[in-house]
Amino acid sequence: QVHLVESGGGLVQAGGSLRLSCAASGSIASINAMGWYRQAPGKERELVALITSGSSTNYADSLKGRFTISRGNVKNTVYLQMNSLKPEDTAVYYCYLNWKGLDPSSTNFRSWGQGTQVTVSS
Repeated sequence: QVHLVESGGGLVQAGGSLRLSCAASGSIASINAMGWYRQAPGKERELVALITSGSSTNYADSLKGRFTISRGNVKNTVYLQMNSLKPEDTAVYYCYLNWKGLDPSSTNFRSWGQGTQVTVSS
């Protein structure tokens, strides 16, 4: 079983910054990718940013230049630095993990965190 623990959400004024953290624990043999999605009220969940085991990154086009994803020094952690926040960034942000289990024949699994609320006031 895998657990994802998110932190760092909150209320911030437009133009401000927040940093989200996610730590994964459990029977993880390897991580293929880790990152963040978000879901605003009435909208579908969308990609924010991903980072692969090889440190390749993938961002939503609209967020490039404002958001930065990075891996932490602690194993299986990932951060999302969000700068110049806008009211339209208001959403629940979910940590995402694509991983393999300890069994050598394991397939890839996907896990989600419970989400952390980010609210940007105008």
